[in-house]
Amino acid sequence: MTEASPLLDGTDVDLLLSEAEIEARRERIVEFIAETVDDAGAEGAVLGLSGGIDSTTTAYLAVEALGSDDLRGLLMPSEVNADADRTDAERVAETLGIEYDVVDIAPVVDSFVEAAPDGVADDRTALGNVRVRTRAVLNYFVANAEDRVVLGTGNRSEALAGYYTKYGDQAVDCNPIGNLYKSRVRQLARHLGVPEDLVERTPTAGMWEGQTDEEEMGLGYDELDGVLALHVDGPFSKSATCRTLGLPESTVERVVEMYKESEHKRRMPPAPEQP
Repeated sequence: MTEASPLLDGTDVDLLLSEAEIEARRERIVEFIAETVDDAGAEGAVLGLSGGIDSTTTAYLAVEALGSDDLRGLLMPSEVNADADRTDAERVAETLGIEYDVVDIAPVVDSFVEAAPDGVADDRTALGNVRVRTRAVLNYFVANAEDRVVLGTGNRSEALAGYYTKYGDQAVDCNPIGNLYKSRVRQLARHLGVPEDLVERTPTAGMWEGQTDEEEMGLGYDELDGVLALHVDGPFSKSATCRTLGLPESTVERVVEMYKESEHKRRMPPAPEQP
């Protein structure tokens, strides 16, 4: 297993780290953010703020690394986002003293719909991905103009499952929490003092109205993290993973399928070998 996760009573998996371990992760991530900006010779960083646990945790860490003056927040809602998304994101920015702008992406997305061939926008997922990619373009628009780097908010669970938009929310310069499973992101958030309602907020990519991560994936993050830690990252067989986690084989097979089918997302675009 890549990272030790003690088993409890042979049936449950505790993916949480000790206080010393989570503090060490905090220190390393803060150092990593500062190093990334410094190595790029940049003036600071840009971060898309959604009010979700991943962007919120990244914001807390970035402010510690750079100071609030050197972090620029972008709130990029569309017509499918709940009002609470903007409210929560603004609360995070104001709590941390981050300068931020609110950019409604609906007109931009509408322009893509109008320009695209007829019927393309009828595909809900394709249209949702346009929203995510639009946010990436705006992040880089601001970053280029202000000599900043773009901080990503992706975690290890989403990376291994391929649960992100290619050239969208992973179109970033770095992923500060990219080595943490979702369960450990929540643990780190609590360690940082993030309000509990934000820690427990239902994860959503904001791709369409009412969309949630766990409903779209077909399983919860706790189940996903367990299978990833034991079977994909770890040495457990499928049957041992099922017994340990108390999950049906279909769930483990589903995670493995997500991992294999998303391999292309974790690689640079391929080119043919030279003859």
